[in-house]
Amino acid sequence: MAAVTRGSFSVFRRLLSQQYRRRCFRIQSLKSDRTLQPLAFRCDRNLLMFSSRTLHTSTVSHGPIVQFKLSDIGEGIMEVTVKEWYVKEGDKVSQFDSICEVQSDKASVTITSRYDGVIKKLYYDAEATALVGKPLVDIETESRSELIQEEDVVETPAMAREEHTHQEIKGHKTQATPAVRRLAMENNIKLSEVVGTGKDGRILKEDILNYLARQTGAILPPPFQEIQTPPPAPPPAAAAAAKPVSAPVAVKPPPTTPKPVFTGKDVTEPLKGFHKAMVKTMTAALKIPHFGYCDEVDLSRLVALRAELKSTAEARGVKLSYMPFFIKAASLGLLHFPILNASVDEGCQNITYKASHNIGLAMDTSQGLLVPNVKNVQLLSVFEIAQELNRLQTLGSAGQLGTSELTGGTFTLSNIGSIGGTYAKPVILPPEVAIGALGKIQVLPRFDSSGQVVRGHIMNVSWSADHRIIDGATMCRFSNLWKDYLENPSTMVLDLK
Repeated sequence: MAAVTRGSFSVFRRLLSQQYRRRCFRIQSLKSDRTLQPLAFRCDRNLLMFSSRTLHTSTVSHGPIVQFKLSDIGEGIMEVTVKEWYVKEGDKVSQFDSICEVQSDKASVTITSRYDGVIKKLYYDAEATALVGKPLVDIETESRSELIQEEDVVETPAMAREEHTHQEIKGHKTQATPAVRRLAMENNIKLSEVVGTGKDGRILKEDILNYLARQTGAILPPPFQEIQTPPPAPPPAAAAAAKPVSAPVAVKPPPTTPKPVFTGKDVTEPLKGFHKAMVKTMTAALKIPHFGYCDEVDLSRLVALRAELKSTAEARGVKLSYMPFFIKAASLGLLHFPILNASVDEGCQNITYKASHNIGLAMDTSQGLLVPNVKNVQLLSVFEIAQELNRLQTLGSAGQLGTSELTGGTFTLSNIGSIGGTYAKPVILPPEVAIGALGKIQVLPRFDSSGQVVRGHIMNVSWSADHRIIDGATMCRFSNLWKDYLENPSTMVLDLK
C-alpha cells in the first residue's frame, strides 16, 4: 500500500506540474490571475482521492527590449553631441519623457521617449558624439503598451520632421505634435485659439510661445549685473611720501620666495557643436571680398524717445532696448535697397532677392556666438520686435535656441558695443551679403546747428558688404538712410506700415 501511495503521489505531482505550467505561462497582456480547479486523482479500488489546494498565480510579463535610435533631425545633420542625460540605466520612463539633450552644429535638441518602459542601456557618455540612425538607448517596454514602430520623438522649437497627430476641433483638423499638445495643456491653452504657422496650418511650439507672450507678456531676461572692479592701489611712491621722514634704518634684503613650478598639461579636444559650425561658416566667408564702411550716429533724440517709452513697455511686460529701433530702421532701409537683403549661390552665378526681412542679431551666449533672427521684421512694430528679442534672449540664456531661430536669416546686426569697443570689422555670414556692427554709445562733445558745444550720444557703426555684388555707393546710401531714421526717429513714423 505504501508503494502504491508513493507512486500515486509521483503521478499526481506530474499532472499538477503540467497543469500549473499550462496556466501560469500562457501569453498574457501584463498579469494573469487564474484559479486552478481542484484536482482529483483516484487509484486502485480503494478510490483514494488526492485533492490539491486551489492555486493562485500572478505573473509579470516583461515586454521586448527596443533599441531606441537617434532619428534624422534635419538640416543634413549626421552627428550630434550628447550634452546631458536626463535618465540613467534602471530608470522608468513614459511616453514623451525627456531622455537627453543633444547639440548639433546648428541647435540644441531635446530627445523624448516614444515608449513606456525601463532604461536598460545608454550607448553614449555625456559629451560623446552620437550618430544619426544608430542606437541611443535600450528600453525594456511594458507588454501592455503597444509598440509603435516609428522613429523617436525629437522636440525642437520648430517641431520639424516629427510624426504628427490630428485632433478634430470644431469640424476641422488641428495639427500638432504630442509635445506641443502637452505644452498647451500645461498652460491651459486651447489649440483651437492658436493660429498655426507650420505646413498646412500645423501648430508649432513657437506658436504656443508667441500666444503666451501675447497673453501674459514675454519673460524678461535676467538683468545684467556689471562687475565692479576695485579701485587701483596707490603707487608705492605716493604711499612713501605720505609717511613722515625718519632716520635712515638698515635695509633688510627681501625674503627669497621659491618660484612657482608650472605643472599643467596641454589639452587637445575635437571641435564640436557651434564651434564646429563657426569653422565651416567662417571658412566659407573667406571667399567673400569684404567692403568696409564706417560712420558715426548721433542718438541723442533716440535716447530721449526710448526713455519716454521705456516705462510704457515695462508696463506691458517687455524690456525696451535700443536694438528694436536699430532693427526696424534697417528693415525700412532694406525696402529702398533690396540688394542688401539678398543672397548669392555658391558659384556667384545667381542672386536671390529675399521677400522677408529676417534680421539676425549676433548674441554672446554660454554656448558661444549664436545668431538668432527676428522673422518678417517688415511686418512688425517696434514693440513687437522688442517682444521677440526678449524671447530670443531668454532662450539664448537657457541654451534653448532651436533651428527655427538660428536659420533663415537675410541680414545681420552685431551689437558688439554691449560688451565694449567702438569700431569693428564684421564678417559676413554666407549666403547673406551684408552685416553691420554697432559700437557702444558714448557721451561726447559735439557742435549743434548754432555752433554751440553740446552733449551728444554718439554710436559708431561698421558695415561689411559682399563687394562682388554690392558697390561702395550703395552701402553708403543705405547707411545714410539708416542713420537718418535713428537721428530723427519721428521720421520712422511716416514709413511705418
